[in-house]
Amino acid sequence: MKTTTHHASRIGGWTAAVAALATAPAWAQVNDLPGGPAVNQLNLGAPATRMAADLIWLHWAMLIICTVIFIIVFGVMFYSIIKHRKSVGHKSAHFHESVAVEIAWTVVPFIIVIAMGAMATKTVVAQKDTTNADLTIKATGYQWKWGYDYLKGEGEGIAFLSTLDASHREASDSGKPPPMDDYLLKVDNPLVVPVDKKVRIVTTANDVIHAWMVPAFGVKQDAIPGFVRDLWFRAEKTGDFYGQCAELCGKEHAYMPIHVKVVTQQEYSQWVEGKLKEMQAAADDPSKVWELADLVARGEKVYAANCAACHRADGKGAGPIKPLDGSAVVTGDPSAQIAILLNGAANGAMPAWRQLSDTELAAVITYTKNAWSNNTGKLVQPAEVVAARK
Repeated sequence: MKTTTHHASRIGGWTAAVAALATAPAWAQVNDLPGGPAVNQLNLGAPATRMAADLIWLHWAMLIICTVIFIIVFGVMFYSIIKHRKSVGHKSAHFHESVAVEIAWTVVPFIIVIAMGAMATKTVVAQKDTTNADLTIKATGYQWKWGYDYLKGEGEGIAFLSTLDASHREASDSGKPPPMDDYLLKVDNPLVVPVDKKVRIVTTANDVIHAWMVPAFGVKQDAIPGFVRDLWFRAEKTGDFYGQCAELCGKEHAYMPIHVKVVTQQEYSQWVEGKLKEMQAAADDPSKVWELADLVARGEKVYAANCAACHRADGKGAGPIKPLDGSAVVTGDPSAQIAILLNGAANGAMPAWRQLSDTELAAVITYTKNAWSNNTGKLVQPAEVVAARK
C-alpha cells in the first residue's frame, strides 16, 4: 500500500509539472537582426559590400584547402600506422634519405602557400585603397561612444556623437533585460551614408585604443590615440547595419555599438539638409549669458546623454564611480569641476569631455550643482569654460 501511494504521488507530481508547463506563457523569442547578428549564428553574416563578399569567399576557399590538406596528411598517417603496425607482422624499414621526398615536401607546400597568397592579395590590396572616396568621415572613439565628423563630400561640416540608447543601458543595468533583437546595438544618432558611394572612414581615438568594425561591410580598423588610420566601404544595398567596438577599451566596452544607416542618394541629401539646419539652430554663442533655469534644463539633457550611464540618473554613482549627489567637487569651486571635465581625472577613469561644446559643459556643470540634493544655486557660464580651455 505504501509503495502504491508513493508511485501515485510521483505520477501526480509529474502531471502537475506538465500541466504547469502547458499553461505557462510561451518563451519570448529574439529574432535575427537584419544587418546585424542572427540567432545561433555560426557562419559569417550576409555581406552588404563587394569587399565583404570577397572576404567570405576567401574564408571558405582557405577553409576548404586546409581541410583537404588535413584529410590527406592525417589520412596517410593513420593509414600507415594501422596498416603497417608491428602487431600484424610488419617490420620497420631502414633508409637514410630520399631526395625525391625531400623535394616533394618542400615544393608542394611552397606552391600551396603561394597560391593561397595570390588568392588573397587582390582583396587585401583593395582593402587598403581608400583613394577617390565620395565621402570622408572621421570616426573618433571615446570612452564609451563614437564621434563622427563629415570631413569631405556632401554633408561636410556635420558632426555628432553616437551613444548607446539610454533604454538599452537601463535594461542591461536591471540584470533582466527583456528580449530585444537589437540588444545593446541601438544608438541615439546612427551614422548615415548614401548607397553605392565610396565612403572613407578615418579612425582615431581620444583616450584608449578602440576599433571600428561593421561585419556586413567587411571592415575593421583600430582607432588609436595620436594616430590616424583609414578604411573604406561601398554599401550595395540600403538598410541598417550594425557593429561594435572590437578592441577591449574598458569597463563600458560592451556599450559602444556602431549603427550605420545606408539610404538612397535622395534620402541622404534630405538628411544632410535637415542635419545642417538642426546644427545651425542648435549652435550656441559662447558669450551668451544664460539664466539658471534655462541652463539647468539644457544640462539635464546633456547629463542624460553623456553622464547618466556611469554616474546614474540619480547621481549616486555605482561601484568605483563616485557619486555626484553631495560631492564636494560638485558643490564647491566651479573651476575644479571645469578642469575635471576638460582634462579628465583618476588616470582616465573619468574621461575628458572636450568634445562637448562650451555651452554643453557649462550646462551640465550647472545642472549637477543644482540637481538632487545639490541645491547650490550656482551656475557656470559658457565664457568660463572658454577661458578654462586656453
